[in-house]
Amino acid sequence: MIAVSRAVVAQYDGVSSIEHLYPMVRSQAQLERAIAEIRAAPGVVLYTLVDSALAQRLEAACQAVGAPSLSVLQPILNLFQAYLGAAANPKPGAQHMLNAHYFSRIDALNYTMAHDDGQMWENYEDADVLLIGVSRTSKTPTSIYLANRGIKTANVPIVPNTPLPKSIFSLKKPLIVGLVASAERLVQVRQNRLESMHSMADPSYVDPVAVHDEIIKSRKLFAHHGWPVIDVTRRSIEETAAAIIDLHKVHRGRLAV
Repeated sequence: MIAVSRAVVAQYDGVSSIEHLYPMVRSQAQLERAIAEIRAAPGVVLYTLVDSALAQRLEAACQAVGAPSLSVLQPILNLFQAYLGAAANPKPGAQHMLNAHYFSRIDALNYTMAHDDGQMWENYEDADVLLIGVSRTSKTPTSIYLANRGIKTANVPIVPNTPLPKSIFSLKKPLIVGLVASAERLVQVRQNRLESMHSMADPSYVDPVAVHDEIIKSRKLFAHHGWPVIDVTRRSIEETAAAIIDLHKVHRGRLAV
């Protein structure tokens, strides 16, 4: 509403506005305080009240002092009602309400950030999903995307000549997914990252033959343990996450049996 009113004022040369904001007006007493200030300094009143009694009271008070008033929500509500074929169920402050899904997302994000890149491996049993892959297979961004969907996600890098934590192989709850990409793609991404960071690395990190060997070994690991594999070479983060979410639904169903 504030952005809309400012956009309108900007259409008038030489006109500036003084804004008076009255957020979270949900009671008669709160409304009367706002009306008192409107009486003292009348002007255009834009409101988003969904309580019809409060809206009628405000409009009557504005009319009494000659202050034009407009419900910003009403034309949009009318449009939605015509399109959906159903009336709205007025809920003051509904856009600010916190629900269980919100807290689930926050919990998942906190978990995911704390368990990024092989950290805190002793808590992996609490994860919903565990992503495993060699360097630059989009483990972290995919984990964060999943966390935003309320899925607790940990990720572990496969580092040459470094064994994975043994606890991974006895996990029961998490869905473990292997991520792979073509060697050509990984070499390109790794080179770009090193250049952007002005960093030096082991030559094998960007050696096509060594990278190809990493991918082959990771695929063998995933196949040996029966972990599903997703090739992220030509997938966006959203596409990879969508595939993992589908796998997780199936995995969760199996756990429930």
